[in-house]
Amino acid sequence: MAIHLQQALEVGKYLVAQRLKGRKQFPLVLMLEPLFRCNLACPGCGKIQHPKEILKQNLTPEQCFAAVEECGAPVVSIPGGEPLMHPQIDEIVQGLVERRKFVYLCTNGLLLEKNLDKFTPSPYLTFSVHLDGLKEKHDQCVDRKGVFEIAVKAIRAAKAKGFRVTTNTTVFDGADPQEMQEFFNFLDSLNLDGMMISPGYSYAWAPDQDHFLQREQTKALFREILAPFKDGKRKWNFNHNPLFLDFLTGEKDYECTPWGSPSYSVLGWQKPCYLLNEGYYDTFQELLDETNWENYGHKSGNPKCADCMVHCGYEPTAAMDAMEPGNIGRSVGALLGIGR
Repeated sequence: MAIHLQQALEVGKYLVAQRLKGRKQFPLVLMLEPLFRCNLACPGCGKIQHPKEILKQNLTPEQCFAAVEECGAPVVSIPGGEPLMHPQIDEIVQGLVERRKFVYLCTNGLLLEKNLDKFTPSPYLTFSVHLDGLKEKHDQCVDRKGVFEIAVKAIRAAKAKGFRVTTNTTVFDGADPQEMQEFFNFLDSLNLDGMMISPGYSYAWAPDQDHFLQREQTKALFREILAPFKDGKRKWNFNHNPLFLDFLTGEKDYECTPWGSPSYSVLGWQKPCYLLNEGYYDTFQELLDETNWENYGHKSGNPKCADCMVHCGYEPTAAMDAMEPGNIGRSVGALLGIGR
């Protein structure tokens, strides 16, 4: 596994501390969205569907830091929109790194290479580059030709400058398992610091609603895709807890932990997660206290949650399960590269 050892140790300490405090609901990853603007119009994403007056807004660095302090999560993912379009993104990242937060700056790669000089390599900073397949497939997914080549070139440039780089891949209905395996083989050749994968699931504002996966489809598809990895024939460098991969293939049955990855944006704290447009709270504590959490997750019977297996809801569940005595050895082994 590709999770940085320092990150794994600090996140582990954080989880133990929450358990000792008796807290049942706490964040693991803050999804910090400093803007919704983007330079692509991906059919599987609906962020740019917000009204123009919303798309013009940015979170200030001070607002970002306040949200991070209020939330307390050890990991901060910065999606968007395209974060590199934010005029103060370097100041935001620097402030988070100084606060010893593990930052994953998510980008489509179009602006990455020309902005590298704004950042300093650090074990607390990782560029997470969106790639959904090889050249033809990825360019189709983002609805623009040439994006794959620009993103790959930017990855190589970032690695050459000493930055940590991972990729972020969403797998949609209709994906060809063999093509995905060839794609992972290619990513492996880039000397990445990890690959992240997640099944596509219906985001209400996404223009394309026809290619999201249902639950049993997800399990069957990921069993095929990950078969060489599970069999030990390939050593793909996934930036995931191995228990989450077990969940994707149906070997584990988890419940969603929606409070594990709260989302904060120019609109406030989204309730209950970024996939559901049910409004916003002003404070993180309101999100925790006033959300009827029993109404969400697979077992709740909520039809909006019935087929969801997205990483933001289930990776926190896997992280907590990894702390159980029977799973610690496997998690540590995967971290050290022995076992999967």
